[in-house]
Amino acid sequence: MQKEYLTVTNIAGPLMLVEETEGIKYDEIAEIVLASGEVRRGKVLEINKDKALVQLFEGTTGLNLNQSRVRFLGRGVEFGVSPDILGRVFDGLGRPIDDGPEVIPEKKVDINGLPYNPYARDYPSEFIQTGISAIDAMTTLVRGQKLPIFSGSGLPHNDIAAQIARQARVVPSLDEEDKGKSGEKEKFAVVFGAMGITFEEANFFINDFRKTGAIERTVLFVNLANDPAIERLATPRMALTAAEYLAFSQDMHVLVILSDMTNYCDALREVSAARKEVPGRRGYPGYMYTDLSLIYERAGRIKNKKGSITLIPILSMPEDDKTHPIPDLTGYITEGQIILSREIHHKGVYPPIDVLPSLSRLKQKGIGTGKTRHDHASVTSQLFAAYARGKEAKELAVILGDAALSDVDKKFSAFADGYEKSFVAQDVYEDRGLEKTLTIGWKLLSELPREELKRLKDEDVEKYMK
Repeated sequence: MQKEYLTVTNIAGPLMLVEETEGIKYDEIAEIVLASGEVRRGKVLEINKDKALVQLFEGTTGLNLNQSRVRFLGRGVEFGVSPDILGRVFDGLGRPIDDGPEVIPEKKVDINGLPYNPYARDYPSEFIQTGISAIDAMTTLVRGQKLPIFSGSGLPHNDIAAQIARQARVVPSLDEEDKGKSGEKEKFAVVFGAMGITFEEANFFINDFRKTGAIERTVLFVNLANDPAIERLATPRMALTAAEYLAFSQDMHVLVILSDMTNYCDALREVSAARKEVPGRRGYPGYMYTDLSLIYERAGRIKNKKGSITLIPILSMPEDDKTHPIPDLTGYITEGQIILSREIHHKGVYPPIDVLPSLSRLKQKGIGTGKTRHDHASVTSQLFAAYARGKEAKELAVILGDAALSDVDKKFSAFADGYEKSFVAQDVYEDRGLEKTLTIGWKLLSELPREELKRLKDEDVEKYMK
């Protein structure tokens, strides 16, 4: 029989202090029974001898010090997993909110998971197609990679997140000798964790996935802006627990999208302030790097396992500041970044991805012969160089005027405009295959003098350049 405590001695904000406890563990779940019979849940944040500090998921409004009864369940927050979670919508604590039946779990898993043994990790080396040219060609996503999107307030990162969730898949190589060998029969799923979003944004994601049929292969976790901060801290762990089950028990390739990690970090700061911890940079707790790494490092590939977990965390940089603690620490842990540009967004280009500061550190491991197409690396390298030179020419024209540009510089300046309008820009529902992406790239490069295209092989020029 569970022991109940009537020793609640202090309530401050979402925190409650219970004294004279025995055998309580960190992160253990507590149930608080109010005088009215209502039951609320909380989590143990701190233990000091016989005192336990509990943070409530639903808040402390209406609690009575003398009449509230507390019982500890002897376990942490768990999520019940089974193949039936695909196509379902859950709240931030893993409870169904889509009017569907309760999920009958195969097992219940602690959402905190376990760290992977580095020796057991396998190197990411296969291509994932998102259907977005600027990502697939220039900042290629590789299975098992952690590739964040750095956005800003007002930029369309939610539209990009939904588009990636709809379109992402594993595909076979485009080279003739490799066609049909791999990719087409491999199982793929998406786990989407939305944190601190508005009711309208939640409806957008749910309705969009249902309308396009993407919901059938998606597990969606929704934490609204008015939900408790402690639930927001559980949401990404719920998503990754579901992903680990699908990847390593069901042999699926899983793409996890987490949006918006800035809201998660703000919730972490809120909880830290409630616990009266010493703040670090900009008020965020000093352990935020460790906390983020415990989330990000749950992505990857494991030796002798067919499945994989690929992670795209999305964060909105306060004041577009890349040195802010959230993007700064995220950059240390992950393998590159995709940066959205406000300047490109103001030109009416969607998605407003700035390829020059963007980077995928594992790109070279996932492209080329047998993976995408043999000319992938050389074409994207030449596109990057030509676009960078075109941007330099445009900056020079601003200072000295167009008359100061040589004929070749004018061609590169025109190339930069064409690159943004026809290569980067695409419709929000346009699923652009890699073959079409490379074709657009070759067409753009054909407008430049051949002697300037020093990164292309002659045989590829003869084969692909019209």
